[in-house]
Amino acid sequence: MDEPNDHIILNGHASLPIVNVDVCAKPSSTARVNKIKEHVKLFLEQIKGAYYGHKFTDFTDEFLQQHVDTVQVSEDDQTADLYPSQRVLKIHVYQCHQEGPGAEEIDDQEDVSAATHWLLPAAEMEGLWENLIFDSEIKNNLLQYAQTTMLFSSAKVDSNIISWNRVVLLHGPPGTGKTSLCKALAQKLCVRMSDRFRYGQLVEINSHGLFSKWFSESGKLVVKMFQKIQELIDDPEALICILMDEVESLTAVRRASGNEPSDAIRVVNALLTQIDQIKRYPNVLILTTSNVTGAIDLAFVDRADIKQYIGLPSPAAIYKIFTSCINELIRTGIIKTNQQIFDWKTLSALGDTTSSATQCSLQLREVSTLTEGLSGRTARKLPFLAHALYINTPTSSLPEFLAALNLAVRKQLEERADLCHQTASGVST
Repeated sequence: MDEPNDHIILNGHASLPIVNVDVCAKPSSTARVNKIKEHVKLFLEQIKGAYYGHKFTDFTDEFLQQHVDTVQVSEDDQTADLYPSQRVLKIHVYQCHQEGPGAEEIDDQEDVSAATHWLLPAAEMEGLWENLIFDSEIKNNLLQYAQTTMLFSSAKVDSNIISWNRVVLLHGPPGTGKTSLCKALAQKLCVRMSDRFRYGQLVEINSHGLFSKWFSESGKLVVKMFQKIQELIDDPEALICILMDEVESLTAVRRASGNEPSDAIRVVNALLTQIDQIKRYPNVLILTTSNVTGAIDLAFVDRADIKQYIGLPSPAAIYKIFTSCINELIRTGIIKTNQQIFDWKTLSALGDTTSSATQCSLQLREVSTLTEGLSGRTARKLPFLAHALYINTPTSSLPEFLAALNLAVRKQLEERADLCHQTASGVST
Protein backbone atom coordinates (compact mmCIF):
# COMPACT_ATOMS: atom_id res chain seq x y z
CA MET A 1 0.00 0.00 0.00
CA ASP A 2 3.06 2.22 0.08
CA GLU A 3 3.26 5.21 -2.22
CA PRO A 4 6.31 7.35 -2.94
CA ASN A 5 5.76 10.41 -0.78
CA ASP A 6 8.86 11.50 1.07
CA HIS A 7 7.76 13.54 4.06
CA ILE A 8 5.80 16.58 5.11
CA ILE A 9 7.91 19.70 5.52
CA LEU A 10 6.23 22.20 7.79
CA ASN A 11 6.45 25.84 6.73
CA GLY A 12 9.06 24.85 4.16
CA HIS A 13 11.89 24.61 6.69
CA ALA A 14 13.78 21.47 5.71
CA SER A 15 16.55 22.21 8.21
CA LEU A 16 14.26 21.86 11.23
CA PRO A 17 14.53 18.74 13.44
CA ILE A 18 12.91 15.69 11.88
CA VAL A 19 10.33 13.75 13.83
CA ASN A 20 9.84 10.26 12.41
CA VAL A 21 6.31 8.98 12.88
CA ASP A 22 5.64 5.30 12.20
CA VAL A 23 2.00 4.58 11.43
CA CYS A 24 0.82 0.97 11.48
CA ALA A 25 -2.32 0.70 9.37
CA LYS A 26 -4.91 -1.96 10.11
CA PRO A 27 -4.52 -5.16 8.04
CA SER A 28 -7.98 -4.57 6.59
CA SER A 29 -7.31 -0.97 5.55
CA THR A 30 -7.37 -0.07 1.86
CA ALA A 31 -7.00 3.67 2.42
CA ARG A 32 -4.43 5.55 0.38
CA VAL A 33 -1.17 6.26 2.16
CA ASN A 34 -1.30 10.00 1.48
CA LYS A 35 -4.75 10.25 3.04
CA ILE A 36 -3.57 8.43 6.17
CA LYS A 37 -0.58 10.78 6.40
CA GLU A 38 -2.84 13.82 6.18
CA HIS A 39 -5.04 12.60 9.02
CA VAL A 40 -2.06 11.64 11.20
CA LYS A 41 -0.47 15.05 10.65
CA LEU A 42 -3.66 16.81 11.73
CA PHE A 43 -4.01 14.49 14.71
CA LEU A 44 -0.49 15.26 15.98
CA GLU A 45 -0.89 18.99 15.45
CA GLN A 46 -3.97 18.97 17.66
CA ILE A 47 -2.25 17.20 20.56
CA LYS A 48 -0.02 19.64 22.39
CA GLY A 49 1.24 16.97 24.75
CA ALA A 50 2.63 14.66 22.06
CA TYR A 51 6.20 13.70 22.77
CA TYR A 52 9.07 11.58 21.46
CA GLY A 53 8.70 7.88 22.10
CA HIS A 54 4.94 8.06 22.66
CA LYS A 55 2.64 5.46 21.13
CA PHE A 56 -0.94 6.43 20.31
CA THR A 57 -3.62 3.74 20.06
CA ASP A 58 -6.81 5.72 20.72
CA PHE A 59 -8.12 8.26 18.23
CA THR A 60 -11.10 10.60 18.13
CA ASP A 61 -10.76 10.88 14.34
CA GLU A 62 -13.21 8.38 12.84
CA PHE A 63 -10.95 7.82 9.82
CA LEU A 64 -7.98 6.92 12.03
CA GLN A 65 -10.18 4.65 14.14
CA GLN A 66 -11.13 2.76 11.00
CA HIS A 67 -7.73 2.55 9.32
CA VAL A 68 -4.92 2.88 11.89
CA ASP A 69 -3.77 0.60 14.72
CA THR A 70 -0.92 2.65 16.18
CA VAL A 71 0.97 5.91 15.73
CA GLN A 72 4.51 5.69 17.14
CA VAL A 73 6.47 8.93 17.48
CA SER A 74 10.24 8.49 17.20
CA GLU A 75 12.25 8.24 20.37
CA ASP A 76 14.42 10.93 21.90
CA ASP A 77 16.08 11.51 25.26
CA GLN A 78 13.86 14.50 25.97
CA THR A 79 10.16 14.97 25.45
CA ALA A 80 9.13 17.73 23.09
CA ASP A 81 5.86 19.22 21.90
CA LEU A 82 5.18 18.80 18.22
CA TYR A 83 4.51 22.39 17.22
CA PRO A 84 4.09 22.67 13.41
CA SER A 85 6.39 25.68 13.20
CA GLN A 86 9.24 23.87 14.97
CA ARG A 87 9.27 20.34 13.57
CA VAL A 88 9.43 18.42 10.31
CA LEU A 89 7.15 15.41 10.33
CA LYS A 90 8.33 12.42 8.36
CA ILE A 91 5.44 9.99 8.38
CA HIS A 92 5.90 6.34 7.42
CA VAL A 93 2.77 4.27 6.80
CA TYR A 94 2.94 0.48 6.67
CA GLN A 95 0.90 -2.67 7.16
CA CYS A 96 2.17 -5.71 9.06
CA HIS A 97 2.22 -9.18 7.57
CA GLN A 98 0.19 -11.48 9.81
CA GLU A 99 1.87 -14.70 8.69
CA GLY A 100 4.30 -16.33 11.08
CA PRO A 101 7.85 -17.38 10.18
CA GLY A 102 8.51 -20.05 7.57
CA ALA A 103 11.28 -22.66 7.47
CA GLU A 104 13.79 -23.03 4.66
CA GLU A 105 15.24 -26.47 3.95
CA ILE A 106 18.17 -26.97 1.63
CA ASP A 107 18.76 -30.71 1.75
CA ASP A 108 15.77 -32.91 0.92
CA GLN A 109 17.43 -36.12 2.00
CA GLU A 110 18.61 -34.98 5.41
CA ASP A 111 15.74 -32.58 6.03
CA VAL A 112 18.16 -29.87 7.13
CA SER A 113 16.39 -26.76 8.45
CA ALA A 114 18.79 -24.14 7.21
CA ALA A 115 16.94 -20.92 7.94
CA THR A 116 13.79 -19.23 9.15
CA HIS A 117 12.34 -16.32 7.22
CA TRP A 118 9.79 -13.60 7.90
CA LEU A 119 7.96 -11.23 5.60
CA LEU A 120 8.52 -7.70 6.91
CA PRO A 121 7.08 -5.73 8.52
CA ALA A 122 5.95 -8.69 10.68
CA ALA A 123 3.13 -8.42 13.20
CA GLU A 124 5.03 -10.44 15.80
CA MET A 125 7.91 -7.94 15.74
CA GLU A 126 5.73 -4.88 16.33
CA GLY A 127 6.96 -2.89 19.32
CA LEU A 128 10.21 -4.84 19.60
CA TRP A 129 12.37 -1.83 18.68
CA GLU A 130 10.76 0.48 21.24
CA ASN A 131 11.04 -2.09 24.05
CA LEU A 132 14.76 -2.71 23.62
CA ILE A 133 16.63 -0.61 26.17
CA PHE A 134 20.36 0.14 26.09
CA ASP A 135 22.65 2.56 27.88
CA SER A 136 23.92 4.33 24.77
CA GLU A 137 22.65 5.42 21.36
CA ILE A 138 23.21 1.91 19.96
CA LYS A 139 19.80 1.66 18.29
CA ASN A 140 19.89 5.02 16.56
CA ASN A 141 23.51 4.52 15.47
CA LEU A 142 22.68 1.17 13.87
CA LEU A 143 19.61 2.61 12.17
CA GLN A 144 21.65 5.52 10.81
CA TYR A 145 24.28 3.07 9.55
CA ALA A 146 21.68 0.93 7.78
CA GLN A 147 20.01 3.95 6.20
CA THR A 148 23.39 5.28 5.07
CA THR A 149 24.22 2.01 3.32
CA MET A 150 20.98 2.34 1.36
CA LEU A 151 21.65 6.03 0.65
CA PHE A 152 25.14 5.38 -0.71
CA SER A 153 23.83 2.54 -2.87
CA SER A 154 20.96 4.65 -4.20
CA ALA A 155 23.36 7.49 -5.00
CA LYS A 156 25.66 4.99 -6.76
CA VAL A 157 28.70 5.89 -4.67
CA ASP A 158 31.73 4.08 -6.12
CA SER A 159 32.52 1.29 -3.64
CA ASN A 160 36.07 1.13 -4.99
CA ILE A 161 36.62 4.62 -3.58
CA ILE A 162 34.48 4.42 -0.44
CA SER A 163 34.15 0.86 0.82
CA TRP A 164 31.34 -0.64 2.89
CA ASN A 165 30.40 -4.30 3.24
CA ARG A 166 26.82 -4.14 4.60
CA VAL A 167 27.86 -6.29 7.56
CA VAL A 168 27.10 -5.57 11.23
CA LEU A 169 28.59 -7.61 14.08
CA LEU A 170 27.02 -7.36 17.53
CA HIS A 171 28.99 -9.13 20.23
CA GLY A 172 28.77 -9.49 23.98
CA PRO A 173 27.50 -11.77 26.76
CA PRO A 174 24.31 -13.84 26.33
CA GLY A 175 20.95 -12.29 27.13
CA THR A 176 21.87 -8.71 26.27
CA GLY A 177 19.46 -8.37 23.34
CA LYS A 178 21.78 -8.83 20.35
CA THR A 179 19.48 -11.11 18.35
CA SER A 180 16.37 -9.13 19.26
CA LEU A 181 18.13 -5.92 18.21
CA CYS A 182 18.98 -7.41 14.81
CA LYS A 183 15.36 -8.42 14.24
CA ALA A 184 14.08 -5.07 15.46
CA LEU A 185 16.53 -3.23 13.20
CA ALA A 186 15.35 -5.19 10.16
CA GLN A 187 11.73 -4.39 11.02
CA LYS A 188 12.37 -0.70 11.68
CA LEU A 189 14.49 -0.29 8.54
CA CYS A 190 11.73 -1.87 6.46
CA VAL A 191 9.25 0.64 7.91
CA ARG A 192 11.52 3.65 7.40
CA MET A 193 12.40 2.57 3.83
CA SER A 194 8.81 1.79 2.84
CA ASP A 195 8.88 4.52 0.19
CA ARG A 196 11.68 2.63 -1.58
CA PHE A 197 11.04 -1.07 -0.88
CA ARG A 198 7.62 -2.63 -1.29
CA TYR A 199 8.30 -5.25 1.39
CA GLY A 200 11.13 -6.84 3.34
CA GLN A 201 12.40 -10.29 4.15
CA LEU A 202 14.36 -11.35 7.20
CA VAL A 203 16.28 -14.59 6.74
CA GLU A 204 17.67 -16.03 9.98
CA ILE A 205 20.30 -18.60 9.09
CA ASN A 206 20.44 -21.63 11.37
CA SER A 207 24.18 -21.68 11.98
CA HIS A 208 24.06 -25.10 13.63
CA GLY A 209 21.70 -26.55 11.04
CA LEU A 210 24.13 -25.73 8.25
CA PHE A 211 26.51 -28.35 9.62
CA SER A 212 25.57 -31.76 8.24
CA LYS A 213 26.43 -35.11 9.77
CA TRP A 214 29.52 -35.03 7.60
CA PHE A 215 31.43 -31.84 8.22
CA SER A 216 32.81 -31.90 4.68
CA GLU A 217 29.30 -31.15 3.38
CA SER A 218 28.96 -27.91 5.35
CA GLY A 219 30.72 -25.77 2.75
CA LYS A 220 28.26 -27.00 0.12
CA LEU A 221 25.31 -26.27 2.41
CA VAL A 222 26.52 -22.69 2.86
CA VAL A 223 26.62 -22.25 -0.91
CA LYS A 224 23.14 -23.78 -1.30
CA MET A 225 21.75 -21.50 1.39
CA PHE A 226 23.08 -18.37 -0.28
CA GLN A 227 21.77 -19.53 -3.64
CA LYS A 228 18.28 -19.44 -2.11
CA ILE A 229 18.99 -16.02 -0.63
CA GLN A 230 20.11 -14.83 -4.06
CA GLU A 231 16.63 -15.61 -5.39
CA LEU A 232 15.20 -13.21 -2.81
CA ILE A 233 17.79 -10.53 -3.56
CA ASP A 234 16.91 -10.59 -7.25
CA ASP A 235 13.68 -8.74 -6.46
CA PRO A 236 14.78 -5.06 -6.38
CA GLU A 237 11.58 -4.06 -4.58
CA ALA A 238 12.46 -6.24 -1.57
CA LEU A 239 14.77 -5.31 1.29
CA ILE A 240 16.66 -8.45 2.32
CA CYS A 241 18.12 -8.65 5.83
CA ILE A 242 20.21 -11.72 6.62
CA LEU A 243 20.67 -12.65 10.28
CA MET A 244 23.44 -15.02 11.34
CA ASP A 245 23.11 -15.69 15.06
CA GLU A 246 26.10 -17.06 16.98
CA VAL A 247 28.20 -16.55 13.90
CA GLU A 248 31.18 -18.17 15.61
CA SER A 249 29.51 -21.50 14.73
CA LEU A 250 30.08 -20.77 11.04
CA THR A 251 33.39 -18.98 11.30
CA ALA A 252 35.22 -21.06 13.88
CA VAL A 253 38.87 -20.12 14.01
CA ARG A 254 40.66 -22.13 11.38
CA ARG A 255 43.63 -22.96 13.55
CA ALA A 256 41.26 -24.72 16.00
CA SER A 257 39.29 -26.69 13.42
CA GLY A 258 39.86 -30.13 14.92
CA ASN A 259 40.51 -33.23 12.86
CA GLU A 260 39.45 -31.80 9.51
CA PRO A 261 41.21 -28.47 9.07
CA SER A 262 40.77 -28.43 5.30
CA ASP A 263 36.99 -28.80 5.68
CA ALA A 264 36.87 -26.02 8.27
CA ILE A 265 38.74 -23.74 5.90
CA ARG A 266 36.29 -24.59 3.12
CA VAL A 267 33.32 -23.63 5.31
CA VAL A 268 34.83 -20.28 6.28
CA ASN A 269 35.93 -19.54 2.73
CA ALA A 270 32.48 -20.43 1.39
CA LEU A 271 30.85 -18.00 3.82
CA LEU A 272 33.29 -15.18 3.07
CA THR A 273 32.93 -15.71 -0.67
CA GLN A 274 29.13 -15.55 -0.47
CA ILE A 275 29.25 -12.36 1.59
CA ASP A 276 31.59 -10.78 -0.94
CA GLN A 277 29.22 -11.72 -3.76
CA ILE A 278 26.02 -10.33 -2.26
CA LYS A 279 27.44 -7.15 -0.73
CA ARG A 280 27.30 -5.42 -4.11
CA TYR A 281 23.50 -5.57 -4.15
CA PRO A 282 21.78 -2.36 -2.97
CA ASN A 283 18.96 -4.14 -1.14
CA VAL A 284 20.98 -6.34 1.26
CA LEU A 285 22.02 -5.98 4.89
CA ILE A 286 23.86 -8.70 6.83
CA LEU A 287 23.37 -8.77 10.61
CA THR A 288 25.49 -11.08 12.78
CA THR A 289 25.82 -11.80 16.49
CA SER A 290 28.36 -13.58 18.67
CA ASN A 291 28.62 -14.50 22.33
CA VAL A 292 32.29 -15.45 21.90
CA THR A 293 34.06 -12.75 19.91
CA GLY A 294 37.46 -14.41 20.17
CA ALA A 295 36.16 -17.49 18.35
CA ILE A 296 35.32 -15.63 15.13
CA ASP A 297 37.63 -15.84 12.17
CA LEU A 298 39.51 -12.55 11.77
CA ALA A 299 38.77 -12.47 8.04
CA PHE A 300 35.07 -12.31 8.92
CA VAL A 301 35.58 -9.68 11.62
CA ASP A 302 37.40 -7.47 9.09
CA ARG A 303 34.36 -7.53 6.82
CA ALA A 304 32.09 -6.04 9.47
CA ASP A 305 31.58 -2.29 9.04
CA ILE A 306 30.33 -1.99 12.62
CA LYS A 307 31.58 -4.15 15.49
CA GLN A 308 29.34 -3.12 18.37
CA TYR A 309 29.75 -4.49 21.88
CA ILE A 310 26.44 -5.05 23.67
CA GLY A 311 27.12 -5.24 27.40
CA LEU A 312 25.05 -5.94 30.47
CA PRO A 313 22.58 -3.16 31.33
CA SER A 314 23.35 -0.52 33.95
CA PRO A 315 21.01 0.10 36.91
CA ALA A 316 19.53 3.02 34.95
CA ALA A 317 18.71 0.73 32.02
CA ILE A 318 17.28 -1.92 34.36
CA TYR A 319 15.15 0.80 35.98
CA LYS A 320 13.73 1.67 32.57
CA ILE A 321 13.10 -2.02 31.81
CA PHE A 322 11.29 -2.49 35.13
CA THR A 323 9.29 0.70 34.52
CA SER A 324 8.06 -0.60 31.16
CA CYS A 325 7.07 -3.90 32.79
CA ILE A 326 5.23 -2.13 35.62
CA ASN A 327 3.39 0.12 33.16
CA GLU A 328 2.26 -2.97 31.26
CA LEU A 329 0.97 -4.60 34.45
CA ILE A 330 -0.85 -1.36 35.32
CA ARG A 331 -2.36 -1.27 31.82
CA THR A 332 -3.67 -4.81 32.19
CA GLY A 333 -5.02 -4.23 35.70
CA ILE A 334 -2.69 -6.66 37.49
CA ILE A 335 -1.20 -3.73 39.41
CA LYS A 336 -3.81 -1.36 40.85
CA THR A 337 -2.40 2.10 41.46
CA ASN A 338 -2.75 5.80 40.80
CA GLN A 339 0.90 6.43 41.61
CA GLN A 340 3.42 7.48 38.99
CA ILE A 341 6.86 6.02 38.36
CA PHE A 342 9.22 8.87 37.46
CA ASP A 343 11.89 8.33 34.83
CA TRP A 344 15.50 7.98 36.03
CA LYS A 345 16.56 11.51 35.05
CA THR A 346 13.57 13.17 36.66
CA LEU A 347 14.06 11.17 39.84
CA SER A 348 17.74 12.13 39.97
CA ALA A 349 16.83 15.79 39.54
CA LEU A 350 14.35 15.57 42.42
CA GLY A 351 17.05 14.23 44.74
CA ASP A 352 16.75 11.57 47.43
CA THR A 353 14.07 13.29 49.47
CA THR A 354 11.25 10.83 50.05
CA SER A 355 7.70 12.03 49.52
CA SER A 356 4.41 10.37 48.72
CA ALA A 357 5.04 11.18 45.05
CA THR A 358 8.57 9.75 44.86
CA GLN A 359 8.40 6.86 47.33
CA CYS A 360 7.64 4.12 44.80
CA SER A 361 10.15 5.48 42.29
CA LEU A 362 12.89 5.55 44.94
CA GLN A 363 11.98 2.01 45.93
CA LEU A 364 12.24 0.87 42.31
CA ARG A 365 15.60 2.60 41.94
CA GLU A 366 16.86 0.77 45.02
CA VAL A 367 15.78 -2.56 43.53
CA SER A 368 17.42 -1.67 40.20
CA THR A 369 20.78 -0.99 41.86
CA LEU A 370 20.78 -4.58 43.16
CA THR A 371 20.75 -6.07 39.66
CA GLU A 372 24.41 -5.62 38.72
CA GLY A 373 25.51 -8.55 36.57
CA LEU A 374 22.02 -9.51 35.41
CA SER A 375 21.12 -9.45 31.72
CA GLY A 376 18.21 -7.60 30.19
CA ARG A 377 16.64 -10.95 29.32
CA THR A 378 16.70 -11.95 33.00
CA ALA A 379 15.41 -8.55 34.11
CA ARG A 380 12.29 -8.90 31.95
CA LYS A 381 11.50 -12.26 33.58
CA LEU A 382 11.72 -10.93 37.14
CA PRO A 383 8.33 -9.11 37.24
CA PHE A 384 6.66 -12.40 36.28
CA LEU A 385 8.61 -14.31 38.93
CA ALA A 386 7.83 -11.62 41.50
CA HIS A 387 4.11 -12.08 40.97
CA ALA A 388 4.31 -15.87 40.70
CA LEU A 389 6.39 -16.43 43.83
CA TYR A 390 5.52 -13.62 46.20
CA ILE A 391 2.01 -12.35 45.40
CA ASN A 392 -0.85 -14.67 46.28
CA THR A 393 -3.65 -12.63 44.75
CA PRO A 394 -4.55 -11.85 41.12
CA THR A 395 -3.84 -8.15 41.67
CA SER A 396 -1.61 -6.09 43.93
CA SER A 397 -0.83 -2.51 44.84
CA LEU A 398 2.33 -0.92 43.49
CA PRO A 399 4.15 -0.98 46.88
CA GLU A 400 3.25 -4.65 47.28
CA PHE A 401 4.57 -5.45 43.82
CA LEU A 402 7.82 -3.54 44.39
CA ALA A 403 8.41 -5.48 47.62
CA ALA A 404 7.85 -8.72 45.70
CA LEU A 405 10.19 -7.56 42.94
CA ASN A 406 12.88 -6.87 45.54
CA LEU A 407 12.57 -10.44 46.81
CA ALA A 408 12.63 -11.86 43.27
CA VAL A 409 15.83 -9.95 42.44
CA ARG A 410 17.55 -11.16 45.61
CA LYS A 411 16.48 -14.75 44.93
CA GLN A 412 17.80 -14.52 41.36
CA LEU A 413 21.16 -13.24 42.61
CA GLU A 414 21.37 -16.03 45.21
CA GLU A 415 20.60 -18.70 42.60
CA ARG A 416 23.18 -17.19 40.27
CA ALA A 417 25.83 -17.18 43.01
CA ASP A 418 25.04 -20.80 43.92
CA LEU A 419 25.31 -21.87 40.29
CA CYS A 420 28.65 -20.09 39.86
CA HIS A 421 29.92 -21.72 43.07
CA GLN A 422 28.84 -25.18 41.92
CA THR A 423 30.43 -24.63 38.51
CA ALA A 424 33.68 -23.49 40.11
CA SER A 425 33.64 -26.49 42.45
CA GLY A 426 33.10 -28.83 39.53
CA VAL A 427 36.03 -27.34 37.64
CA SER A 428 38.34 -27.56 40.66
CA THR A 429 37.53 -31.22 41.19
